[in-house]
Amino acid sequence: QVQLVESGGGLVQAGGPLRLSCVASGRTLSSYAVAWFRRSDRAFVAGTSWDGGSVYYGDSVKGRFTISRDNANNTVYLQMNSLKPEDTAVYYCAADRAGISDHGRDFRSWGQGTQVTVSS
Repeated sequence: QVQLVESGGGLVQAGGPLRLSCVASGRTLSSYAVAWFRRSDRAFVAGTSWDGGSVYYGDSVKGRFTISRDNANNTVYLQMNSLKPEDTAVYYCAADRAGISDHGRDFRSWGQGTQVTVSS
């Protein structure tokens, strides 16, 4: 299994941006679909196919968040703009070879999470 480590979380004011990173080790990330989830509402946030050719978003973040990946550096990013207090959560990245999905149960590799706090 690939190992995942998230970073980039922190405290930000409402309306501000934040970028999360998910760095993989142990295996090359280029053969994995990757998604972001958050614990607060167990919600799917964003996902990308192995090559970045397909990206998809949860309804609550569409138009504000952007997922991207740099397979050469084994990293997936989540750019979060126009943050709201309700975006406060622990954010997790997850990866699996099986392909894109918006269900956490479809992912076998998970990071430890990074806390995002949005103040009003």
